[in-house]
Amino acid sequence: MKVPCGVECEREMPESFNKVPEVTLAFWIIKIAATTLGETGGDTVTMTLDWVAGTALFLAALVLLVCLQIIAKKFHPFLYWATIIASTTFGMTMADFADRSLGVGYTGGSSILLFCLLATLGLWYLSLGSISVDTVSTPKAEVFYWAAITFSQTLGTALGDWMADSTGLGYEGGALVFGAALAVVAAAYFRTGISRVTLFWAAFILTRPLGATVGDFLDKPRNHGSLALSRPLASAILAAFILGCFLIFPQRAGAHPDQPGIVRK
Repeated sequence: MKVPCGVECEREMPESFNKVPEVTLAFWIIKIAATTLGETGGDTVTMTLDWVAGTALFLAALVLLVCLQIIAKKFHPFLYWATIIASTTFGMTMADFADRSLGVGYTGGSSILLFCLLATLGLWYLSLGSISVDTVSTPKAEVFYWAAITFSQTLGTALGDWMADSTGLGYEGGALVFGAALAVVAAAYFRTGISRVTLFWAAFILTRPLGATVGDFLDKPRNHGSLALSRPLASAILAAFILGCFLIFPQRAGAHPDQPGIVRK
């Protein structure tokens, strides 16, 4: 005999096979802190070694962590956020390469990286029919996801440098601009019918330059309008903050806000 599907059925629904975090306010707080840590930690490594050695180290760490993320059977918070930080540090060095080594400046570098990000999202959509993070449950989707994440982190670094250096706003001004842009995205989420998937990726991109400018504000010289903290100290403070967030805001896998959530046991 069939049992009517009510509360009991909902309680028996399995955990999501999604391997990315539930998108909540805590997600965005940790995201900004993680990208800021990637900025300060990345600077610490490249200043201690050199750009080439640092880039090779960051690339190796990113590839290893992405592989571990793909072969994992379920969502692991520490693994996920370690991969985010790795994509931030590698993206930072790649942004420097695009901005300076290619000789195209901040504007040219940002344009190239924006094209790469849009191309990745476009290929993802054409291949799987969606760029929503609720689809990140297969190896193919994860490859697209982490490629898009890395390009968005790289683009964010380039945008942060462009805003701070080319516009004359400095690091504080850049942080205010990107913070205001995020506030606009948040208002659109609550007050408009704009696609939640589009708003998610817009916010994800904007949090990277915000994190970059906050990182620069923490560790750049005082004559740049910054606090001039040592990079290791700033990195340690940010790492402790992220660990505290893990304790206060438990992480769990979840669907993108544009999709119906899964009721957990």
